[in-house]
Amino acid sequence: MIVIEARGLSKAFGATIALDGVDLRVEEGRILGIIGPNGAGKTTALNAILGLTSHQGELRVLGRDPWAERDRLMRDVCFIADVAVLPRWMRVSQALDFVAGVHPRFDRAKAEDLLTKTTIKHSSKIRHLSKGMVAQLHLALVMAIDAKLLVLDEPTLGLDILFRKQFYDSLLNDYFDRSRTILVTTHQVEELQHILTDLMFIDRGRIVLNCSMEEFESRYVEVMVHPGQIGTARALKPMNEREVFGRSILLFDRRVNKDVDKNIDRQLLAALGEVRTPSIADLFVAVVGNQSGNAQGAAQ
Repeated sequence: MIVIEARGLSKAFGATIALDGVDLRVEEGRILGIIGPNGAGKTTALNAILGLTSHQGELRVLGRDPWAERDRLMRDVCFIADVAVLPRWMRVSQALDFVAGVHPRFDRAKAEDLLTKTTIKHSSKIRHLSKGMVAQLHLALVMAIDAKLLVLDEPTLGLDILFRKQFYDSLLNDYFDRSRTILVTTHQVEELQHILTDLMFIDRGRIVLNCSMEEFESRYVEVMVHPGQIGTARALKPMNEREVFGRSILLFDRRVNKDVDKNIDRQLLAALGEVRTPSIADLFVAVVGNQSGNAQGAAQ
């Protein structure tokens, strides 16, 4: 089942182009990480998917037009934003009562069970909870809704590392299954790498990389090059080069010619130095850095 399908998705705010002809296809049971710098178009894309902003181009979410059918769509979609808040005057028990009263697919027993794994008390007022505890409560409320699509926009922004780990562990272990789909944007990409099934980089409103994590792990290789092999390594045209503690680290796209499926041999790279899979952050710097360099060159 195709959960999200976009063709030529575009959005402009005056002279500012937020989305520039985006094509996107997300299948059921995937966890897609959307990575991009501030102002790249991530939140605008999510808002279009959620029916919160109009757009140009074609967009279907769970088979519906999100702008025209948002009320029906929200029965199957949940959303946590970076600025998500819960009414501070409410008690935790009142928050549970409220969601149970407004959402027909809310499973209160499941929410109660999720909260037993935290230190949150039902009698506590939300204004007395820490930011991390509010995030835990919000996640418990959302995960107890039987939704087909969960959209997370910087959901752990401002949380300490312990709460961030708990958040993603709970998301993976208590919520995700092959019938649900998750979209998540974040700047803390290292903490997401182990849960993603798919990866997308967006820059200046355009998708600059879109692949599965299987392709990411087989296609991209980082080599800490032996000092005597630098010239040979550079001749293979790495995507990026950086220096750490006096050693050169080169990042390669092994698929040098996608039209004929020609790959740089991994054994050849291993002969040049220590081979490893790059982090998402390092690949992002290489891809987006190259895009920025190309754009600057074209403008000169």
